[in-house]
Formats: sequence, structure tokens, C-alpha cells
Amino acid sequence: MTKAIILAAGVGRRLGAAGGGPKILLEFGGRSLLERHLTALERHGVRDVALTVGHRGRAIRDALDRTDRLAQVSLIENPDYRLGSMVSLWCQRHTLCAGGPVLVMDGDVLYEEAVLGRLLSSPAENALLVDRHIEPGDEPVKICFRDAVIADFRKRPVNPHDWYGESVGFFRFSERTARALAARCSWYVERGETGLEYEEAIRDLILEDPTRFAAEDVTGLAWTEIDFAEDVTRARDEILPRIGR
Repeated sequence: MTKAIILAAGVGRRLGAAGGGPKILLEFGGRSLLERHLTALERHGVRDVALTVGHRGRAIRDALDRTDRLAQVSLIENPDYRLGSMVSLWCQRHTLCAGGPVLVMDGDVLYEEAVLGRLLSSPAENALLVDRHIEPGDEPVKICFRDAVIADFRKRPVNPHDWYGESVGFFRFSERTARALAARCSWYVERGETGLEYEEAIRDLILEDPTRFAAEDVTGLAWTEIDFAEDVTRARDEILPRIGR
């Protein structure tokens, strides 16, 4: 049975006045990102959810309690949540090694449910999601392709490639790859490289054997990652009307 890991431990400093609490509790159309994640996962048959919490984790627990979903979600504490997201995924190493396929999802994404459906229906052993419409600059995480094979996966790619798109921040891994990902995160943490983003561990696995990974195209579907105050505005003005309340 597929399990889902949602990463939601960060402080969200870049949101400024639009933030203040965990980003996953931001509401759009009267429903928090957390509630939207859990509803979408449940509709796609994924009911085993592990949530990494850190900054104001009690607020997330209280929100789950109010929606009667606390029993559905395992809360995994990351006491070092001010470090990079590599640590947040490392805290989920037991979930990654528990057996069966695993989803890894950024908590700060507003999306239509078809985005999740595209990931779960992928025939690939390991699947990423790519959007060909990408903002310029170093902020988006880029999935780079050469001869239709993933050649790099970074904000600042270094390997030769023909084109790239933006990663949505949702992944599906086989049982074997999930275990390898846990081991790779542990390798970085044990070396003291705790300031890295978790994508670096995924990149390592992709470059070891790109044939085991594929990216499903979600260009044209409605989604946005929420990092800055302008992302909140775009989510409410542009994305929410497309996906409904």
C-alpha cells in the first residue's frame, strides 16, 4: 500500500507578513493546504500519511484534531527544522524503509487533484512531475533532460541537457528506491551536510541510474508552490479559481 510523506517543518521566513505560522496551514477558499493534501490523497486511495513537523508543530496537531484527521496522520518531529530540508526527509527514514511505494510531497503546494493523479498513475518505477512552464532564475528546482532522459535535477544544473522544466515537488518512489533514499539522506546527515535541500539526495539516485526514473508532464494543470507573499496572491487570484474550493 502506498504511503505519503509530507514535509511541513519549515519556518517560511520568505513569506513575510503573509506567513507567521506553518505554510501548510495557509487557507485558500476556506480550506488549509493540509486539509487539501489529505483530501486529495484519500480520494486517490492513500490513507497512510506521515507529516514532518517542526515550526509551530503544535498548531498543525491542533488543526488535525479539529478536522478529526489526527488518527490518519503520523506526526514526525524534526527538532532541527531550521536546517535544510534534507534533515526533514531524514527524520522520515523509518517511513521510507517501512516497505511499499512512498510518495514524498512538499507541503507548501496548492494544486488541482489531477496533478496527484498524474503522479500515481505513472507506469514508471519512480516518478517525478515536470511543468514545462518555468519562471527564469535560480529559485525553481529544474528537471533537465537530454535525449528524453533525466540528466540533472537542481536549481542550478551542471550537466549538459537539451531542455528543462520545473519540478512540482511531488515524487513517487518504489520500495527499493525509498530505502536507497533513506540511506542517502543518512549519508549526508552523518557527514554533517545538514544544510542541503532533500532534492540533492534524489539527484544522486537519479544520476546513478536515470533509466529507473521518469518525469510525468503536468504542463497546463493548475498548481503553484508557495514561498513568497506574491505566491499567496497568485494562488488565491489565479490557481484557486481554476481548481475550485
